[in-house]
Amino acid sequence: MEQDPRNTASISPRSSKSAGGRFTGRRFAGGLVAAGLALLTVGGAAPAAQANDDAMIFPMTADSARYWRFLSDRVMGGVSDGNLEFVTIDGRAAARMTGDVSTRNNGGFIQFRAGVDFSALANNGSALRGMRIRARGNNETYYIHLRTRDTNRPWHYYSAAFTVDESWQHFTLPFAGFAHSAGLTPQTPSADRLVSIGIVAYGRDHAADIAVADISFF
Repeated sequence: MEQDPRNTASISPRSSKSAGGRFTGRRFAGGLVAAGLALLTVGGAAPAAQANDDAMIFPMTADSARYWRFLSDRVMGGVSDGNLEFVTIDGRAAARMTGDVSTRNNGGFIQFRAGVDFSALANNGSALRGMRIRARGNNETYYIHLRTRDTNRPWHYYSAAFTVDESWQHFTLPFAGFAHSAGLTPQTPSADRLVSIGIVAYGRDHAADIAVADISFF
């Protein structure tokens, strides 16, 4: 059955000048993109993958890899390093980020990031109230960093923490629970102004190992 284009979601690769992709819409059959710790913005437009369910689920399959980008604090002189792979763990497709986070040279992060565009949704997705992530890892705390049209400075972002263990878990993160960086207004992110999502190992010296099976919005 033909879909109503007003009620679909898509993820579109960015231009060749900036690796990664962008989500737009309702539910996503593809993946996300990775970028720096609130350092990169999303740009470009391209043909988009679409999905047709109400759940707005972004699965981390091998087909999603082109929509993600890995970045470390080396873009700003740090020494953290890592890697992003799309793998199968316990029969479940996942994006797995591993590496070492170091606070030397004023660094301290590795992450993968995707652009987001909800303009195909009614009211640009303003009815969305939060997100869920299914993840597992090495008993460390990780972060979701959101950038919106209001995060105009490189150090501006909204952040929510979650702690993984070696089993798959669902983490529910309402937008109202995200903390904002200093001086950032409005204090709560809104989906209709969302431009990118990052999954981040951040802020302290540690080994990172996190696998994400899917991300969804509600």
